[in-house]
Amino acid sequence: MKTRAAKRNVLAVVLLLAAATAFSSRPSAAQTAGWQQIPIPPLPAFHPQLPKRIQLSNGMVIFLQEDHELPLIDATARIRGGSRNEPASKVGLVDIYGEVWRTGGTKTKTGDELDDFQEVRAAKVETGGGPDSTTISLSCLKGDFDDVLKVFLDLLQNPEFRADKIDIAQKEEDDSISRRNDEVGDIAARESEKLAYGSDNPYTRQPEYATVAAITRQDLLDWHKTYVHPNNIILGISGDFDAAAMEAKVRAAFESLPQGPALPKDEIQYHPANPGYYLIPKEDVNQSNIRMVALGTTRDNPDYYAITVFNEAFSGGFSSRLFNDIRTKRGLAYHVGGGIGTNFGHPGILGFNMGTKSQSTVESLRALDEDIDNLAKQPITDEEIKHAKDAILNAFIFRLDSPDKVLGERMTYEFYGYPLDWLDKFPAEIQKVTAADANRVAAKYVHRDQLAVLVVGNTKEFDKPLSALGAVEEIDIAIPPAPGAKAEENAKPAESNEEGEALAAKVVAAMGGETKLAAVKSIKAKLTLTQKTPQGEFPIPMETTIVYPDHLHAEMQTPNGTMAFVVTPDAAFVSGSMGTQPLPASQKAETLEQIKRDPLFIASHWKDADVFFHAAGTEKVGNVETRIVDVNAAGAVIRWFIDPQTGHILKETYRTMGRSGPAEGETSMENWKTVDGLTIPFLRKNKQNGEDSSTAEYISLEINPAVDSSIFNKPAEKTESAQ
Repeated sequence: MKTRAAKRNVLAVVLLLAAATAFSSRPSAAQTAGWQQIPIPPLPAFHPQLPKRIQLSNGMVIFLQEDHELPLIDATARIRGGSRNEPASKVGLVDIYGEVWRTGGTKTKTGDELDDFQEVRAAKVETGGGPDSTTISLSCLKGDFDDVLKVFLDLLQNPEFRADKIDIAQKEEDDSISRRNDEVGDIAARESEKLAYGSDNPYTRQPEYATVAAITRQDLLDWHKTYVHPNNIILGISGDFDAAAMEAKVRAAFESLPQGPALPKDEIQYHPANPGYYLIPKEDVNQSNIRMVALGTTRDNPDYYAITVFNEAFSGGFSSRLFNDIRTKRGLAYHVGGGIGTNFGHPGILGFNMGTKSQSTVESLRALDEDIDNLAKQPITDEEIKHAKDAILNAFIFRLDSPDKVLGERMTYEFYGYPLDWLDKFPAEIQKVTAADANRVAAKYVHRDQLAVLVVGNTKEFDKPLSALGAVEEIDIAIPPAPGAKAEENAKPAESNEEGEALAAKVVAAMGGETKLAAVKSIKAKLTLTQKTPQGEFPIPMETTIVYPDHLHAEMQTPNGTMAFVVTPDAAFVSGSMGTQPLPASQKAETLEQIKRDPLFIASHWKDADVFFHAAGTEKVGNVETRIVDVNAAGAVIRWFIDPQTGHILKETYRTMGRSGPAEGETSMENWKTVDGLTIPFLRKNKQNGEDSSTAEYISLEINPAVDSSIFNKPAEKTESAQ
């Protein structure tokens, strides 16, 4: 018998001979055309392995899908009730529930103990939340299934929702809120959903600091008590087991669980926005994200199959009409697509989306308008339908190419009340669709004058104002402040009081006097910034240049080389050996705010019309009875704690953006030194939410240095030389 190596050698020789023959004799035109006459037999019937369906006496539905390829068992329980059901005053509840259900552990085991249990067995039990359901799942070796199932059952019946894990989950949620406006694609997706469904729709509500802060442990316990009952659960198990033996196990585990009350039927209202143009200006991007949206339909609609084919032909892929025209022929868009959206449990979104450079925003919108209008003038052709159906049917097999995928499909149909054979008839129904069907649904659903158009982009770079197309409504995406921050905003002084002005004057005198401070236009400093984390302290050598009031350049020496951090009103980026990346808008805003909060800047502008000082009592800092002064520096709010004897600011507090969202910042100022007639603290110790976060220790400070303005410019992008 030949070895595998010998077989490979023989195969290589055969391939070389075949290649030589092919190059030595080119086929004639007649031979080339002949391939089109080659008969193509029909594909064989496809009959995937179906799971076994069981319904227990308590209403729980279980699917068992054998798969003996690997010695593994996976299970997922999908439970009715999701974020669409949470109270509007506690949006975010299901997100936190989905995390803390697992991390909070059970009555007998903490979440950390469950981590150890899983790690030893290379197993996992996880929980999560979604719009219309929550889930609990397991994955393990078949030999560990019985033990892991016990943990699964314990979490299902006895979750503890420990307070420390709730606190962590809430901070993570706050962090997510604080960064939700950083990515233009996320903004466009979120706000276009609100236009399609209505801003008050449960599918579009967003967690806010206030709604997250309102969530309590009792809320999580109440949610579990309301929704987690066997008659609301669909459980799917796949893996290396005997179905009869597994059925006996799951009956023993779940049959005795008491049935719960039936859930009320959801009555969700949809209030789409009026057709028109909606704008979200975003100055830190160089391209526009465009969405045209309206309310779509559901997959039990008889038009579903015709819609599917229309979507593929008009806007579904590289060969679609939209892609060929707007991207390939006109070169206007990086991506373009969309269609008549369909969902299982609620209407999808009818929408078309496009990404283009800022300078072609209006031109691209007009091109998309033209292609939509042309659907009536130039209907979808038979040839387009053929290509679309081929693409859909060729990809269809990949929806069912593993037992696990088949199981997932069956669970979805069960959850939403669709016939269990719903997908089985999909290929035949797609084959039936004609060009007339596709054009009929296009005429029925796609109406350009009924679409709300959202543009997220840099209006300063648009080829024409968006108003050239019609009236424009600007959407405010500002994040509402956290509880407590509102009171602080209301307390922002709008005028100075006599004591506040006197204390400010004392600070100005202590720092070097009004004349000297007024001459400060820029500073350059060398310092060591030491970050404090649970893993230890990490000192970073830095050199910063600040040109007041709004330009900062910081150069940091890191283990990965030198990194430059730049923030100006027009740009915010970090660059290094790995290239240049834009900074999130929240980080840019926070940095500009920090510059305005700096005592040197405030002291040099203390008589400006928009700078106010309001004395607000006393507080002891160390051994010193300080005077408190609330400062409003052109909108930047800060509280000073001033030593009335020296005029030095011993401490300041402020709202800032921490690693986990908004935080209470605090900086103590020590080691005051005089440089060029100015007295400045050379050591600053920072805290966030009462915990040490960093220190900044200055090595040298230069007042009004010569500054090369090019340091604030973004580096030119590197291009690879031609190969």
